[in-house]
Amino acid sequence: MNELAGFLVGTVVGFTGVGGGALMTPILLFFFGVAPQTAVGTDLLFAAITKFAGSLVHGSRGSIDWLVLRRLCYGSLPAAALTLYVLHGQRIDGEVQTVILRTLGIALALTSLSVLFKNQMHLIGRKLRIGRPERFKRFQGPLTIFAGTILGALVTLTSVGAGALGAVMLLYLYPLRLTPAKLVGTDLAHAIPLTLVAGLGHLSLGNIDTTLLGGLLTGSIPGVLLGSWLSHRLDGAWVARGIAVLLLISGGKLLAI
Repeated sequence: MNELAGFLVGTVVGFTGVGGGALMTPILLFFFGVAPQTAVGTDLLFAAITKFAGSLVHGSRGSIDWLVLRRLCYGSLPAAALTLYVLHGQRIDGEVQTVILRTLGIALALTSLSVLFKNQMHLIGRKLRIGRPERFKRFQGPLTIFAGTILGALVTLTSVGAGALGAVMLLYLYPLRLTPAKLVGTDLAHAIPLTLVAGLGHLSLGNIDTTLLGGLLTGSIPGVLLGSWLSHRLDGAWVARGIAVLLLISGGKLLAI
């Protein structure tokens, strides 16, 4: 079953580009009955490992914007470390698990809206960038660091946000600078140190199921290959929209807890 879950998520990610964390964590919660903190921790290391190879490919092709990446990391990595510090000082009980689940619900809802309204956010950012270029560029750096801070805390607490949500933030903040290839490459490159730091932090907390992680990784590799193959032959936009609706429903369900 672990391998099947990894295969399904890998296929969907390869086919649609929808973030794996937004899919994997709810699956581990709803279908495997994994504890919230274990689902988050296991998924973080799963994401760090699976995205590493993709980042190497984008780096070799020059499709990573290192300035934007540094700005994101200035915010996200300290935020991840601070979130882990707070978690280390807490006893994982029902109250903390409820906080994780509700924050996950918010993250899933934001990810869903990011997928559904990605183009609109890009157009708004483009309009502001062209209409008020000097003012827009003056706030671009600080806002990128702030966006990284939000992502760092959110990803560390829920494992969700480094993919689709991060991409939409970059589309809004850099509507002219980032080509589609650089958007994907930079977003992916940022996810690796963030998920690695957060994942290792959860490992120190004992929130990793290594057996589960191994099974997920085994299934995800052929899944990503299949999904990537399908993406060049079929239109995955309607699938991505359908998944976004499911994520919105899942987020609402978690917020109702």
